[in-house]
Amino acid sequence: MDLPTTDVDLGPKKIEDKKEGGPLFHCDLCETELIHKLAQMLLPGLASACVDNTTGDPFKTPGSVAVDLRKEMIDCLTQRSESFVAESVILEGDPDGKVSDHPFDIISYFVDDFVSSKRNLLSQVSGWLLSEKREDKIDDFVQEMEMKSFWSLDRREKVAATLLRNVDFKNSFHCSMNFSSAEDLANHVGDCIFRPVICQNEGCNSRFSAGHLKDHDSHCPFQIIPCEQKCLDSIMRREMDRHCITVCPMKLVNCPFYAAGCRSAIAQCMIEKHCSDDLRSHLLHMLKGIHKEASGEDLKRRVEQILQASSSSGLAEARDVRSLKIIVKDLEAKLGPLEVSTKEKTSAKTDAKNEDNSNKPEGNEQRTQSLDSSDKAEVSAILNQNSAENAVINVDSTEHKENGK
Repeated sequence: MDLPTTDVDLGPKKIEDKKEGGPLFHCDLCETELIHKLAQMLLPGLASACVDNTTGDPFKTPGSVAVDLRKEMIDCLTQRSESFVAESVILEGDPDGKVSDHPFDIISYFVDDFVSSKRNLLSQVSGWLLSEKREDKIDDFVQEMEMKSFWSLDRREKVAATLLRNVDFKNSFHCSMNFSSAEDLANHVGDCIFRPVICQNEGCNSRFSAGHLKDHDSHCPFQIIPCEQKCLDSIMRREMDRHCITVCPMKLVNCPFYAAGCRSAIAQCMIEKHCSDDLRSHLLHMLKGIHKEASGEDLKRRVEQILQASSSSGLAEARDVRSLKIIVKDLEAKLGPLEVSTKEKTSAKTDAKNEDNSNKPEGNEQRTQSLDSSDKAEVSAILNQNSAENAVINVDSTEHKENGK
């Protein structure tokens, strides 16, 4: 592949307009990002044309035809772009009609047409056009041209700017203002929304038009912004997620006494305050696990006793379940057993007695104990009468047996 080591400027010639016998100064600024995107697309297009034009030819290489095809490509694209508006008027009847979604699509279509026109007979086979070998060969030739600076990026951007101005008949992606003097033009360039700027955020080298500065800053990954969780730090946008889930003092965490029963989610920097403010609640959760049979009132009373007894014990400094449990057990040992209220004791005994009665088999004796005193006397009389009758029957039965003998 014989590529020249020096580049030449083959860009379209600039045509100067005349107004009342004097020159008219144009603002040539265009959408910076779009120009860069178009320039990046031109080199693979040229490489595709060179590879397809020499496929199967033993006497030609892509590098041997690159110079001629580059000139042909620039001339072809320039002519197509200059006639685009006129063709649109003829086909659509109105230059404002929707010819294409975007200038990039229009120029890409021109490039594809040029590449197709340079394919030889062998390269037109569908199997070759879809093969990975063709793609690899094109990629290799693109890298070779970049290494030898065959068609530098800045020269491609000049070509792309001319093509863009030709097809952008709505003036959406380039400045269309004209001035009568060079001084007026210079003053305008400093304020033009299409002037190229470089992102000032450290680490970002993006180039774009000045009109997109606010939009770029709104999503630039290197922009320094306040913490999303309202901590006092300012973080690079690309590092925000990691900051919020790792070192941010405002990240939400479970209460240290979650295992004891506290389900509060609090900011990490507020843990100490939470533990101090909710000490009674944490003690109550802790005592519920220790005294499972005690009532809520008894546990609350016990909490107050522990708080009064812990004035110098460091109870307020406990920051986890284990340390609080140790302190509570020591204090309970000094306070003695938990006293359950009398009402609660009576209720507990009644419940236990009812449970025992429900487990005993039904009989005369159990039914008699559950009756009133007046009913008990009546039942006893009935039982005695039944016993006497049974005794008479037994005597008659004995006499009958003896007479039978």
